[in-house]
Parts: sequence; C-alpha cells; structure tokens
Amino acid sequence: MKSLLIKTGILTSLFLGFGYEETSAASEWAAKCSSFGEIKKNEDPSFQHINCLLTNAALEADIPPEVVKAVANQESNGWHQFKNGKPVVSSDGGIGIMQITNKPKGYEDEKRLKEDIIYNIEAGVKILNEKYNYKLPKISGAGRAEIENWYFPVMAYNGTKPVNSPIIKSTGLRNEKAYQEQVFTRIEAESFLGQVKLTKFPFKAVDFEYDSNSVVNIKFLKDTYKLTDSLHTSNYLLKKGNQIVVTVSEGNLRGQPTKLSASNKTVPKNAILEVTGEFTYDKYSNVHQFFWFPAKTLDGKSKGFIASSSIKKYIDKTAPSTPTVNTVSDKSTGVTGKAETNATVYIKIGTKQIGKAAAKSGAYSIKIPKQKAGTSISVYAVDAAKNKSASKTVKVLDKTAPAIPTVNKVTSKTAAVAGKGEKGATLYVYNGSKKIGQGTVDGRGAFKVKIKVQKKGSTLKIYAKDKSGNKSKSRAVKVS
Repeated sequence: MKSLLIKTGILTSLFLGFGYEETSAASEWAAKCSSFGEIKKNEDPSFQHINCLLTNAALEADIPPEVVKAVANQESNGWHQFKNGKPVVSSDGGIGIMQITNKPKGYEDEKRLKEDIIYNIEAGVKILNEKYNYKLPKISGAGRAEIENWYFPVMAYNGTKPVNSPIIKSTGLRNEKAYQEQVFTRIEAESFLGQVKLTKFPFKAVDFEYDSNSVVNIKFLKDTYKLTDSLHTSNYLLKKGNQIVVTVSEGNLRGQPTKLSASNKTVPKNAILEVTGEFTYDKYSNVHQFFWFPAKTLDGKSKGFIASSSIKKYIDKTAPSTPTVNTVSDKSTGVTGKAETNATVYIKIGTKQIGKAAAKSGAYSIKIPKQKAGTSISVYAVDAAKNKSASKTVKVLDKTAPAIPTVNKVTSKTAAVAGKGEKGATLYVYNGSKKIGQGTVDGRGAFKVKIKVQKKGSTLKIYAKDKSGNKSKSRAVKVS
C-alpha cells in the first residue's frame, strides 16, 4: 500500500515453494484458479489468472471483488507483482500488487510479500477487511455487499489524511484526486465499462475536521450517511435462479464468454433475464476485468453469456396481487385459493398467524385448526423480494346444522308447541307436508310456537333452521 498504517492477518501460501496447507484459507480460494495453470517464479500470472485470484480472495473475505480489483490496479498500476523479472517495490517501500508497506504481524516475511502474489493479495485483502471494521462513516441501511459502503474503508487503505478528504475545505468542491475517488472511478470504468455510475455521498465541508497543512488524520464529524439513490451490490454475488436486468441500451447473449463470440440474442435495456449458472472469466481478453454469466430469457427461448458490466440484480418492488380465498366454514381444516406463483401465503386471525404455505404453480392449500363461525381471517402473500400484498379478509361461514330441537308433550288440547333449541334459530312445525306453525328460539334457548289444536294420533315434525340456513334433523312428536 502506497503509505500509512496496515493491520494484521494470518497468511499462508500455495505456490513458489512456500508449502500447500489444506486448512489455509489461501489454499482454498487460490485453488479455484488452478485451471489457469501454475504460477511461474518471478512472473506475473496471466491477466485472467490474476482476475481470478483477486476475485476469489475478495469473495473469501466478503468484500465486493470490484473494490479489491480497483484497489490492486490503483496500487500497482496494472496488477503487477513483478516487473522485468523483479518484484515491484515502490519508492516508499510498497511491495507487490497490493503495495504492502508497514509489515503487520503475521505478514513479516518480506521475501514472501515480494515473491508470492497469493500471499501479497491476501495481505492486502485482510488489510482492507480490517479497515471496514474501523470506526468510519457508513451508509444507513447498507452492508458489506454494497460497493458504495466501501468508500471510507478504501480511503483508510491509503490513509485518512487531509490529502484524501472527500471535500476540499478551501473550495467546498469534491476532491477528485483523493485516493478513494480514484479507486471508485476505476470501478466504474473497469468493472462497469462506464455504463454504471456509483451513487455519490452528499458530502459537506462541515462533515470533516482537519488541517490541510498537517498529516494528522481527518476527524469525521458525521458517522452515517443516507443515500437517496439506489446502491450497487456486487454482481459477483448473483446466483443461479436470480433475475437480472439489462442496464445498457443493447445487451448480448453470446455463445461463449467473450466479446469475440457472436451474439445469440440481442436484448434491450431493462429486459429481465435469469441467471442459469456460475459466473466465468473472459475466455480470451487480457484487458477486461468484468466476467460473464450464463443466462436465459424468461420465456426460455434464448440463452447465452452476458457480460457483468451490462447487468445488475433485478430488484422486484411490485407487491403480489391480493390472494383469492375460497369459502372457509366452521368445518374447514384448510384454506385454499390462488396467489402469485411461489409467493408465501400467510393466514392470520388478528395478529396471530395460524398457517402459511407457498403458492406453487399459483395455487395454495394451507392447513388450519377449525374456527368458529363469524371469525375474521386475513390472507396475504409475500413474494421472494419481501413485497407484501394487500390482505383479503373473509369470515368463517356457519355450515353446522343446529341440534335437533327438544319438544315438550303435545296433546289434542295443546295450542302451542314448546321446547328447547339453538338460540336465534327459526322453529318449523309440520303436520305431514303442511306447515302449521313457525317461531324463533329466544335468547334462553326456549321456544313456544302457536298451532291449531291437532287430532289425537297425528304425527308432528319439528325442526330448526339457523340464520345461515343450516337445517337440523327433524323431531317427530305424536299428539296424545
């Protein structure tokens, strides 16, 4: 690093006679680049081999590779560990591709820093990783995956000195010569080919306290920034099945992972594609840092490789449609209906969740405990992007018939039929097919229905029907 303080890390090496250690982090990430061949002594690996090493070292440390690659390029001016067969050592003592100066604990071996590019890369990556954990300003709501959130750690990699102040105090203008500004310009140019502009911080001169004529570190007076424009996550984090959106006026799905390959399909800006596999490096280029994703159109009719510089992760901000809900009764042990395919459907009573399931192929079926008639049930869907639909509220229908009414003795002199039944239900009294009386069960569960006196030996049929139209079985009573 071309100046200032560096913190510690634990390193191992894979090549150049320093030993292969199966348990080392370096051996694991560096081995992913073995297809590029063996690293020769006192020679830089091929461009894409270094691209692979920087990428995997960054991913191992949970740092956006775009950031690590730009830092390496800024430090060694073209990803160089060696020049004319000798290790690169700057006038201030910076060593190798990551320009390590002050050798921290665990990285004291100057010979390895000079001769082992893997050791050197991991040293620089660990330094950058520790800078992220420093007490530096961060972006509200952002994490390690957002490129912009590495602005201040990148600054600290070189030094939080007045020369790197984001704002020139005397003019209030942005300090385009600051180390981190140059690195972020490289990210835009080298990882995104100028097609993407990273979101700028809303800096003000009052955010920083420093003396322009001093080398004392800047004092940061603001610890959190809120950026209103969208942040940029590393495209290296995309996985199979993720959806991506084309960010250039014309994207190409090529037959091979190189611009030299013919296009299978031209896709317009804002077209949505699906990633179908892991990223791969450019097959031929010695200048392109970006990589290629195998992808297909959503209809599956076209597929090929698309450059990472032409895409970004598609962020779905559209809420699912409100689910449809089939009839739910007090006899139901499940809720069914339709919702957005693969969305998760939730069922709640008040704030209590009573069931959930995925809407596979656009339909869902969720088991629930039986509920009382009249209970309100809310149903809503949440898609993979955590967008929530509006709720559909349904009432549990009463599908349970009333109990058979109990009936007091009826004689040939009785002018009313009395007994017990479901509260609020309507009582019907029939003699054969003729209705001879009708009444309502009162709040105490009792009823008394006036009838004309019936002949001795007649058989009366009495049943109840509740407010939902459910009909009980009939009670037969013989007139005595």
